[in-house]
This record gives sequence, structure tokens and C-alpha cells, in this order.
Amino acid sequence: MLTVREPGRAGQRARRRASRSPRAPPAVPRPQALGLSLRPAACSPSASLRARRRLRRRRRIFLLLLPRLFRFWRERLQPPSLRIPGLADSPEGRCRFHQHRHWKARFRMSDILRELLRVSEKAANIARACRQQEALFQLLIEEKKEGEKNKKFAVDFKTLADVLVQEVIKQNMENKFPGLGKNILGEESNEFTNDLGEKIILRLCPTEEETVELLSKVLNGNKLASEALAKVVHQDVTFTDPTLDSIEISIPQDILGIWVDPIDSTYQYIKGSADIKSNQGIFPSGLQCVTILIGVYDLQTGVPLMGVINQPFVSQDLNTLRWKGQCYWGLSYMDTNIHSLQCLDSTRKNSEARSQMTENTSSEAERSHPFSAVISTSEKDTIKAALSRVCGERIFRAAGAGYKSLCVVQGLVDIYIFSEDTTFKWDSCAAHAILRAMGGGMVDLRECLQRNSEMGLDLPQLVYHVENEGAAGVDRWANKGGLIAYRSRKQLETFLSLLIQNLEPVDTCT
Repeated sequence: MLTVREPGRAGQRARRRASRSPRAPPAVPRPQALGLSLRPAACSPSASLRARRRLRRRRRIFLLLLPRLFRFWRERLQPPSLRIPGLADSPEGRCRFHQHRHWKARFRMSDILRELLRVSEKAANIARACRQQEALFQLLIEEKKEGEKNKKFAVDFKTLADVLVQEVIKQNMENKFPGLGKNILGEESNEFTNDLGEKIILRLCPTEEETVELLSKVLNGNKLASEALAKVVHQDVTFTDPTLDSIEISIPQDILGIWVDPIDSTYQYIKGSADIKSNQGIFPSGLQCVTILIGVYDLQTGVPLMGVINQPFVSQDLNTLRWKGQCYWGLSYMDTNIHSLQCLDSTRKNSEARSQMTENTSSEAERSHPFSAVISTSEKDTIKAALSRVCGERIFRAAGAGYKSLCVVQGLVDIYIFSEDTTFKWDSCAAHAILRAMGGGMVDLRECLQRNSEMGLDLPQLVYHVENEGAAGVDRWANKGGLIAYRSRKQLETFLSLLIQNLEPVDTCT
């Protein structure tokens, strides 16, 4: 008798699971059924040995190609500034690579320098426009607040031209290189107070009409003056220099800091003397001593990298009374050193070689006093006395720290020396960068005098990223030990040895 048993609970659950499970895929015929074989025709031990040898050979080839693949990554896929041979293997290169892994915000140094030159020319146009009408210029003067004063002068002035120039430079650089504006520092505050006692923050507006409205508040409703200034501020300026096109090095934007002195030698700018005669090409005072200074430095090391000096008032057209200017620049980064005076230097060397063959009268004086120097009218008597023994009659006096540094850049003098602490980072950064590109530099005078040259210590170059401890106001950024600007290290060493020999035994820098 056939008995049918009812499935238990376990059987019922198994059936339910089977009904819910996906259906099995259709059977695929085996390769052998199609007349195919996945094994080589010869399955002998020798064939298997050959297969293992092929595998080992491919592995060796891969291991040989791996370093080349790594070099390809290092040269093509990493930040452009690390493509220079040897840099990526150096501690500096590895450190910079890790600090700037997000290196998308990188720019060609030629692009940054070209924009700095362009905005410096726009700033020079503003400076010239503010001097065009005396009635307009009288509206632009405001005495500086106590915390902003330079103690070198009894009365120090801030002009609207200063603030306009500084804000134009800052805003234009920010527009072209977003994020760079926060690292631009300058001498001037952008806060102005009009006759009504209203405090106005001066900023560059997007449109000319908005700038006119803002300037009208500063200038107490003077519409004509505001319109004239706004037109210059928003006027487009182009600058071309074929030499800049040869610069291929890129640099991360976030390591750059910028010092701006919008109008150096403000007193000469306000005074506006245009009939001062030069002494062997050096102007003791006057509008020629006015400069616009823009210096770029490394935020981590304080080393100056790029510098722009714009001299707005070089020559005046006697018919139109309009001024023409001149711009100087330099770049010193890693192994690249280039500046705007390279062609002039070669011409000057040729002319000096010809003059040495024809001139005999001045050679004896130059041999007895081989150095020339430019100094401030406020220089200490001890330094003046020592310089007279070292340089003889070849000591020149001039206004403006930027202009005196420019005299060294131009090769008009060998040395610019200043023993007091009334120059600042914005006064020296631009010229320092240009001099570095020329093989020179700018050093701390006090540390040089205390330095033991026999120990082979490096020259104490000025740096631009560290404040002075315990100082307040603008003194935080003062060059406390004084400075010496020079074009040749060898010349500087000789000059320092002669200066120390001729200095009286007193502390000259306190």
C-alpha cells in the first residue's frame, strides 16, 4: 500500500525558499562540446616551462619600466615648479611639494610680473594726474594719524593719490589672481576723513560712476575733481616686454606676499619741484625722487622674488608740461635671475671700457677712493665721516629711500647706506629683488658691522615676512639695523672692511 506523507514544517519552508530563489541560468555548452580547447595544443612539461618563463620575463620588463613610469609622473603630473631637474629630489622641493599638494592656483611668474608692471603704470598715471592741477592737488592732502606717522619728519602727510594707487594695485591684482589680494600689504590706510568728519573707506568700485560718487564724499563734493580721478583710475593700461615671454617658471600663488609703497618720497611729491638739477645723474630732491615700489617676497622665507620700481617723473615736455616716466623690474627665483637693465648693462660696460682708454684725470681719484655712495641728508655724522675717508668726494645726497636704491640699481653709485631705522619693508623689498637678480642684494648694516668676516658667516640679507618683536604701529616693519644696498658682493666685502677701519669706536646704529 502506497502512503503519501504530508510534508513537515521544514519541508514547507524549503519549498517556499526554492520558489523565491532566482531561476538557475540556462546551461552553457562546454568548450569541449564545441570542439574548442582552453589548453595549449601541447600540454607537455616543456610547454608549461615556456609559459612560466614568459611570465617571469614579463614581470622583469614591468619592474624595469616602473622607475620610468615614476619619473614620468614626477616630470609631467606634479606641480610645474618642481619640474626643474634636481629640485624634486631636494629637501626644499619635497617640502614645497607636500605643502602645496593643491597646486591648481599656480601662475607663470611672467604673468604676475607683467600684471605688476601694468598696475604700476596705471599708478604712475594717477600720480601724474594728481599733480596736473595745483587746485586739485591741494584737496588731496590729509595729515597722517599719530600711529601712521614716520618719526623722521615733524609733519608727515598722506595723500589721496597714495591711497588710490595702493587700492588700484590691490584690487587689480585680486581681479587677475583671485586670493592674492589678502597678501598685499602697504604703507597707507584706506580710511579717509572729509571736512564734515565723515570716515570713508576708500575702495576701487566696479564702475567709474560708483568711483566718482565715492571720491565725491572724500573730496567734499568736488564733482570735477572726482570725475577726473575716476577716469584715470578706470583707464586701461597695457604693458609689453618681450623679455618676460622667456620666463617659463610657474610659482604657487599662496606663497607670495607683496609690499606696496604707493608713492615713496611723499614730501617731494607734495612739494612738486620740477627744476632741480642733477649731480652726475643723481637728483638731490624734486619730483624725480618720487617712486612707486612693488616688491614680491616668499611668505615662508621672507626672500624677495620680484620687484618693480616705477619712476613717474623722469622728464618733462616743456611745451605740454606733461611728464614721462620709466619702469624697472627684476626677478630672482631659484636659478632664474633676469632684470630690465640687462641690455643697458652691456652698453654701459662697453662705454666704460672706451672711457677708460681716453680718461686719465679721474682714474687716480677713483683708485684712491674706489667707491661711490648715496646717503640721506639725515645720515649720522659718524657714518658721514667714515664715508668721506672711503669715498672721498664721491658721496651724493638724495631724497627718498626708493630713489636712492634705484640709483644703485641704475649703476649711478656703488652703495646706498643708511644707518637709521626709519626705512621700512615697503621701502626696500622692490629694490632688493631687482638687486638680487643683478647679483647684489640688501643687508642689515648693524649686523654687518658686528659680523666676524673671518668666520665666513653669510651676509645678513633683509627679510620681509617677520615683524620686529615688541614694536607697535609702522615700527613693526622697520629695518631696525639700517641697510646697505649693493650690486656686487665682492664690492660690498671690500667696502665693509674699509668702512669698519674708518669708523670711530662708537655704536653707530643705536
